[in-house]
Amino acid sequence: MADIFDYLKWRGDVPFTVDPFNEVDNLVLAELAYADFNGVLSDSFRRVSLRTADKKYFEMHSREEAEKSSNHFVKAPILMDGMLSGCRFCDMKLIKYLDVINADKDMQISAVTCLLNDGSAYVAFRGTDTTVVGWKEDFNMSYLPDTAGQLTAMCYLNEIGAEFKGPIRVGGHSKGGNFAVYASAFCNKEVQDRIIKVYTNDGPGFRSEVMSREGYKRILPKVLSIVPETSIIGMLLTNKLKHIVVKSNEKGINQHYATSWQIERNRFVETNPSAIGLLIKDSQQDWLSKISDESREMFVNTLFSLLEATGMSTFGEMKVNILKAAERILSTANELPKERQEEVKRVISELIQSSTEEIKDRLSDMI
Repeated sequence: MADIFDYLKWRGDVPFTVDPFNEVDNLVLAELAYADFNGVLSDSFRRVSLRTADKKYFEMHSREEAEKSSNHFVKAPILMDGMLSGCRFCDMKLIKYLDVINADKDMQISAVTCLLNDGSAYVAFRGTDTTVVGWKEDFNMSYLPDTAGQLTAMCYLNEIGAEFKGPIRVGGHSKGGNFAVYASAFCNKEVQDRIIKVYTNDGPGFRSEVMSREGYKRILPKVLSIVPETSIIGMLLTNKLKHIVVKSNEKGINQHYATSWQIERNRFVETNPSAIGLLIKDSQQDWLSKISDESREMFVNTLFSLLEATGMSTFGEMKVNILKAAERILSTANELPKERQEEVKRVISELIQSSTEEIKDRLSDMI
């Protein structure tokens, strides 16, 4: 089945005047945010054409490696080739590249703003990368109402809104989708009023106190949530949204990678949520309801202190040095105070119990 790369081949020559911006265009730009534009774009408002960005990027990186890769981080820059092949995106300009990893604040955030030839801007937030810091911020969302990344996303959107006076769309994939919704909900009202659509592409939700705020309630009607049939990341926490459920050519957790989502003409191929996805959603929500914020914080800090003890900053490094990483993790775990070891075991036990009970309930409903 077709994906976003096929979409650009088939529909890239159709201007926005004929076929207005759609949900698939959103995903193209959300995925483009995974490209590492360091050395290509700056954090200024100077407009850089997509053609110039493409040229500079592949002067610094291997095009062949990107084309052959199955990793959507590495493959994302290839989208620029398809975007430049037709009139839909070829005149696009890029501004204000943000790329920050701050271990002290548990923050990983990257964003770029795309100026389209229909007079609108699309603010694209990148999802979680392979860094330990990036994943810890995701876990922090389970006990913190506002993370450093979310607050930075809001400030970024305010800066864009102050400089660009036209209509704005905001979106992202995975954690980038969460940032898009948060930033749109709590940015300055003058900016929020100019937002015409917010897209969260399999992005996690929020704690209940976030959803009770006025800014979130105001932006909610403008938010479109898109998830694969077996959505795991997009079902974390809650968001009060109805989801467009799309077919994927992958299975399980790999459906999270949006380059696997199936497309027909200018829209996604829709389907129903899978039983496994619903099971995971209900299990994690039951687990969260039983675990206090203090226990969640302890669990997250302990888990990531073990990962940080490896001295490796990315999961890619750990994969390559798996034996060394495992040895350091086990050594550090054995040095933890007895009460912290017991608390971690209790939290994991609660997760297993919640999952087991949910499976039993679903089996009983089927019999």
